[in-house]
Amino acid sequence: MKKLLGVLLCLSLLVPAHAQPPSCDRHFFQKTAPEITRKSLQSNTVALCFEAFAVLHSGVSRTPLWSAEYLTRDSLKAARDIPRADSFHAEPALPPGQGAELADYVRSGFDRGHMAPAADMPTTQAQHESFSLANVVPQNRKNNQILWSAIEGATRHLTNLRGELYVITGPVFEGEKLDRINGRVLVPTHVFKAVLDPATLEAAAWLAPNNDSGEYQVTSIDSLERRIGFKLFPKLPESAKQRAMELPEPRIRHRK
Repeated sequence: MKKLLGVLLCLSLLVPAHAQPPSCDRHFFQKTAPEITRKSLQSNTVALCFEAFAVLHSGVSRTPLWSAEYLTRDSLKAARDIPRADSFHAEPALPPGQGAELADYVRSGFDRGHMAPAADMPTTQAQHESFSLANVVPQNRKNNQILWSAIEGATRHLTNLRGELYVITGPVFEGEKLDRINGRVLVPTHVFKAVLDPATLEAAAWLAPNNDSGEYQVTSIDSLERRIGFKLFPKLPESAKQRAMELPEPRIRHRK
């Protein structure tokens, strides 16, 4: 049973694109959501469509499996004018018992780590939606506040250079022994952020362990997809998936 659970929870799990509402098409490259390749990983998933991002949520992990965004220079310019107002909240659109609750994170030792970042959100409503726990994973505090913040900044920098990017962010759950906070919410072993330039069809991903090591790697989409068991950008040619585009180095600002 434990082995089976470990297999089922190699999560960044996805359902086919038709599970997403049509209004979410704009968040995906060529209007196609990520696709699962391990069919056993589809259980208890719910697709959620928000103003500025889309989520596939797992009732098994009680976290998002991915959050997808379409970023542009204009959307990021608008986001800079939105003051941050933390408003973490349980997601009311999820079936009872399948989502995380605020109480799960109390004294857990983990940050509530955004997958689609609040700083990307171009409107007040979009920012509020980003604080849904359906868009949050238990993230090591140092990882979230230093390395991952820098990776999010590098993604915005790359968007401003390129003009537009499709971005998919998510947790990775590897191994048979996975921790849960409050006995409910699975703690990722890694987090990833995959980016795609639709003009050049260049793509790559940052992948980091969910710890305080500060380590990360840049990987091809093909390599990441084989590791996590789903297709991030199903319409991207295989040749493009196998080449990792050059990504900017995260500018890490160490906090005292």
